[in-house]
Amino acid sequence: AIIRRLPAVETLGSTSIICSDKTGTMTKGEMTVRKIYVIDRTIDVTGSGYEPVGNFKVDGKAIDVDDELKLLLLASALCSDARLVKEEEKWTIRGDPTEGALIVAAAKAGIGEKELEVYPRINEIPFSSERKRMTTVHETPNERIVAYMKGAPEVVLGLCDKIVVNGEVRKLTREYEEKILNVNDTLAMQGLRNLAIAYREVDPKELENTLEENFEKGFTFLGIVGMMDPPRPEVKDAIDRCKQAGIKTVMITGDHKLTAVAVAKELGMFRDEDYVLTGVDLDRIDEEEFEKIVENVKVYARVSPEHKLKIVKALKKKGYIVAMTGDGVNDAPALKAADIGIAMGITGTEVAKEASDMVLADDNFATIVAAVEQGREIYENIKKYLVYLLRCNIAEIMMPLFASLSSLPLPFTAIQYLWINLVTDGLPALALGIDPADPDLMKRPPRDPREGVFTKRDTLLFLILTPLLMTALLLASFYVSLNIIGEELIEARTQIFTSMILMELLLALSCRSLRYPVWKVGIFKNKYLILAILSSIVMQLLILYVPYLHTAFDVTFPFLIDWAVAVVLSLSLFIAVEIMKIMFKAD
Repeated sequence: AIIRRLPAVETLGSTSIICSDKTGTMTKGEMTVRKIYVIDRTIDVTGSGYEPVGNFKVDGKAIDVDDELKLLLLASALCSDARLVKEEEKWTIRGDPTEGALIVAAAKAGIGEKELEVYPRINEIPFSSERKRMTTVHETPNERIVAYMKGAPEVVLGLCDKIVVNGEVRKLTREYEEKILNVNDTLAMQGLRNLAIAYREVDPKELENTLEENFEKGFTFLGIVGMMDPPRPEVKDAIDRCKQAGIKTVMITGDHKLTAVAVAKELGMFRDEDYVLTGVDLDRIDEEEFEKIVENVKVYARVSPEHKLKIVKALKKKGYIVAMTGDGVNDAPALKAADIGIAMGITGTEVAKEASDMVLADDNFATIVAAVEQGREIYENIKKYLVYLLRCNIAEIMMPLFASLSSLPLPFTAIQYLWINLVTDGLPALALGIDPADPDLMKRPPRDPREGVFTKRDTLLFLILTPLLMTALLLASFYVSLNIIGEELIEARTQIFTSMILMELLLALSCRSLRYPVWKVGIFKNKYLILAILSSIVMQLLILYVPYLHTAFDVTFPFLIDWAVAVVLSLSLFIAVEIMKIMFKAD
């Protein structure tokens, strides 16, 4: 995924609902024609992928391609812009996968590029998600002009008044309409994406003016092509992870309602009690009524880009942080309105990409979920970084304050303060910025974006108790060294100077998780943090044991007892913080 706007990273971690297109995002986008319905018979099509090899079967027996089937396949191929090409011994499609499936099916019947070239296209009314159909006009080899249409079966059927039955053109009766719609529902329940095919002869005078939608009437219905677009295997797992993370998933598609529900059930995102709405339903109900049910709708079918905008607005009013996918020009308003607009990198238009916050380089739903996880991880690491720096710096401020109130000398010199910040706030803090996430990161509900960076628990545990305990331990050691043991000031400073640095380095290790004891998430899992801590210790050893540096840093050679005190104080603080993490459980 490519993040176009940096604030989107934080918003990703708060995403509470993902509204995703079905085709190509939840499914592979590799269409294959599986069934063809011509009146009174359903034909199975064999073969897989884009290789133009396969048979046509009825009741398991191979059949020859008759004129009726050939006309349907010819019409579907002519009314398509995709091309079938062979590259490096592999057949691929250039263009839309749905149209590619139609081209491949025609090629299986011997209707290839050469056969299509003799039907030059002379006009067209392009497809749009609002119209749900496409019409092209061609000259035939016998000098006739014929228009071919493909589109949503219920839409195409409404523009037909005739039908082909056993090679004979008949009037389209109500009985035939009901039979066709029932077959369409049956195929859709099998998870097939259906397109109806129709044609009509055109009077040349009709082409004298620009084609308008009233041109698309009086067609002859040829049949239905059912295509299978298998779900991506990784999407089901991604949806399960969303459920564990408290993120709802919604499918949005232009396909038939039953097709969408069949695929949604296969992906495990639809139950019998869930709602499914069509574009017609969305047009019929008002905003207030829609807002009452929007949380229970898992599938939207036969929708247009305008409906996407309505869905986003309703969900945002309910307080959801909405991620919405889109690829077309008309999807731009919905992408802009969503909290996270996600454009498709492969099939998406430039307009959609410009309106988006994030671009999917592989058009894969699983990548959205991975990006949400990454967003959560980045936010958590920023929080770890801030907790580490703030609690150490608070302790550094409290040290001279309480020392002065206790009539003790200043515990550190100015150069020692600078050195502490250099050694502890540098490499270890940077290493926390790339720390691996807690194992249950995607098992927590989405973070409320209105809440502050630190919870009450974080403030009490990390920004109050830890600095106080740290200050108390160090000042107690400083007092004992000066007033009880009777050490020189430089010796006492060397001891707490080293203790302070060891404490902060162990606190960096403790910051691997702000919720759990560090041993639960793995002490040595962040190798960069371990290297940073070791590097800081080496730097500290240099100024302690290189005599030339003693004067500059106002230190002396530490005794073995000084190291023992430093280690005991550091471990005491480290263990105390880990115990407090258990006592003060995170919500």
